[in-house]
Amino acid sequence: MAFTKEMVEELDLLALYDLENSQAGLKVHQDASSEAVAAAGRLHAKGLIDQRDGGYLTNLGIDAAEHAQVLLGILRS
Repeated sequence: MAFTKEMVEELDLLALYDLENSQAGLKVHQDASSEAVAAAGRLHAKGLIDQRDGGYLTNLGIDAAEHAQVLLGILRS
């Protein structure tokens, strides 16, 4: 199974979260790319973030972001 375009967009957003600071959320503004807005909506629908336009990671979202960021680090090396 390969990553779909939508999965990559979601991974891109998860990679932006600062896992060292649980009080740091993200805001995906309505003038952001339509792909970023849609990815945030999908992450919210999956229960990974607490707002449709970003917000904070849920417990499941923290796990997903940790894995996404580790994978990104491995692929960059």
